[in-house]
Parts: sequence; C-alpha cells; structure tokens
Amino acid sequence: MVKNGSDRTVKKIVTITLSVLVVLLLVFLVSGYFFVNSALGPKDETSDEVIEVEIPQGTSRSNIASILEEEGVIDSAFVYNTYLRMNDEQDFQAGTYEMSPSMSLKEITDYLQEGGQPIGVETATFNVPEGYMLEQFAEIIGNETQYTEEEFMDLVQDEDFIQGQAENYPDLLGETADRDDTRYKLEGYLYPATYEYTEEDSLETIVGRMISQMNAVVEPHLSDIEASDFTVHEILTLASFIEREGITDEDRQVISGVFHNRLDLGMMLQTDVSVTYALGQHQERISYDDLEVDSAYNTYQHTGLGPGPVNSPSANSIDAAVNPVETDYLYFLADLETKEVYFSETYEQHLEYQNQYLRDNGDGSEEGQETEETEAEPEE
Repeated sequence: MVKNGSDRTVKKIVTITLSVLVVLLLVFLVSGYFFVNSALGPKDETSDEVIEVEIPQGTSRSNIASILEEEGVIDSAFVYNTYLRMNDEQDFQAGTYEMSPSMSLKEITDYLQEGGQPIGVETATFNVPEGYMLEQFAEIIGNETQYTEEEFMDLVQDEDFIQGQAENYPDLLGETADRDDTRYKLEGYLYPATYEYTEEDSLETIVGRMISQMNAVVEPHLSDIEASDFTVHEILTLASFIEREGITDEDRQVISGVFHNRLDLGMMLQTDVSVTYALGQHQERISYDDLEVDSAYNTYQHTGLGPGPVNSPSANSIDAAVNPVETDYLYFLADLETKEVYFSETYEQHLEYQNQYLRDNGDGSEEGQETEETEAEPEE
C-alpha cells in the first residue's frame, strides 16, 4: 500500500511538472509570437521623424540590421537579421537613406533593395510644372539633365520600356500600355513635381521615378475608380482637362462636376485643352478655326473623353476627377484677366456671361477661356 501511495505521489508530481512546463511553453510561444509580430511591424507607426541612415558599400545583412537599430529605425537587429535570413533577402544597395520608425521591416527591405542616394555624389534637381505635356517634359530634361530631348522622347516611346513599367505598375499602366490610339502612351502618366537626380542616374531611372510618383498619387483612388464607371486611363484623361481649365482647386472640383454632367447626358465636353493638344501646341486662346482641327482628341468634334490624357495632371485635379462637386451646371467660362470662373445651368445664361465677360479681339479669338461654342447651342 505504501508503494502504491508513493507511485501516486510521483505521478502527481510528474503531472504537475509537465503541466507547468506546458504552460510555460505556451507562455513562451505566445510571448514570442507577439514579440516577433510586433517587431515585424513599424517601431512607431505614428512617427513622422525622418532619420538619415548611411549604408556603406559592402555592409553585411547583420551589420545593416545593427546600423538600423543604432539609428533608432527598428527595435531589434536580431529580429530584423532573422527576418532577412528566413526570407533570403539580399541585393541591398549602399547609399544614404531617409527612413522613419513608421516603416515596417518589409518597407525598409524594399527601400534598401531599391537603392538610396549614392554616398558622396552631388545631386541636382529639376521641376516639371503641373499640366505639362510630355514634349514639355522633354524640354526640361534636355535643359536640366545630362540627357537630350531626343533621348527622352525615344525612351518614353520605347515599347520594351513601357511594358516593363506596366509590369511594375499594372493598376496604373495596364490599360494604356496596350492602346494604340494615343499620341504617346505615357502622356499623362509622368507626375509633375520636383525631382532629385545625379549624373549616375540612368534616364530609365529618372523617368521611372516620375511614373512611380504618379502611381503613388493614383493608388489611394483605385477603389473609388473601380467602383465608378471610369478606368484609371479615363480618370487621368478627365483630370488633364480639369488641370488646364481650372484656375483654383475649388474651381476644378466644380468643373469636374460640369464634365461629369455633360458625359452623363452624352454632350460633347468641348474643352479648349483638347483642341490645343490636337493642334500640337499649348496656347492660352483659340480661334473658331482652331475648333475645326481634325483630331480624335478634339472634344468639339467628338463626344466622350477622347483617346487619352493631354498633359500630366496634379494630385488635386485627379482628386477632382474622382470626386466631382454635384451641381446642375453644364457650362462654364473663365476670365483670364480676373481669374474668375462663371458657371451656368443653361446655354442662354452661358451666352449672357460670354457677352458680359469675354471681349472680342477682332481676330476670331476672345480674351477668356471657354468650353462651349459661341454661335450655336452644342448638340446633345
């Protein structure tokens, strides 16, 4: 009997010990999971701090992780190094990087593989204003960088380059890459902004940055575009009209509403911006003869949006194209001297505004920018 009691005691001790070990193991696993999961995410997702990090040539993965921990970008060099090894991440580029504690390990890794600013290399900048056409981009590239206008135009029309960019940004370029009715497939797809570059940057890298920036601007709108009756290509086309027709961002929101109303009714948009693009040159004023130019881009001659964008729109114009102000306006005109835009619900009211605010120059053109024909009511 004593022996049996002793056995039961031993079994009880073993059971308790095993239970404690299981609990401890579970606690360890759960704690480890939360620790790793937390470490994989941003150190501080709310941080807006920018930390300049220098990665010297030939730095190993473990040393990169240590540098990032020392600079305060990540919490744990051990976790990040383990992450890199488990995912077999490599091909990191030396350079100077602007990082933030709000970046996840994946974002940091992608950034390091993309490449930062080369160490010790002087940088320069160039600026492309909003609403510029591709050929105007070429002029700036030719004047501000080591590349010529011809090299730029050759690249942006190179099918292999376009298809490669479409693979990188399928949501942005998937449609336009397969079109053959546009003057330039990449018209409207290079974002207008200020860019840094070095003499070591290839032209492909420079243009790729512009496309990447446009993708970043369009991406937040993708779900809304998908839920609408428009494609990304059509939204960029509409935004390019809005960009040049509007004077202020508030005007552009209402102008977008006008264009949406006209499209819904099957009316021609009759935007001067499409005419100047069809003519192949930018001009503030157009004549009645200009309106007759034979081109699929001429929205005085054709309904719908036309083949594609006619310039590179700003983020505000893209937002306006996606989110128009709802009104009953069908017409508008702008006085270029006063910078005032006048909206009308009826053609009769539109004509009154024309007589009141637009002054004839005597050569068939007028001092003001309008969107409708002046001699007869547009066909619907």
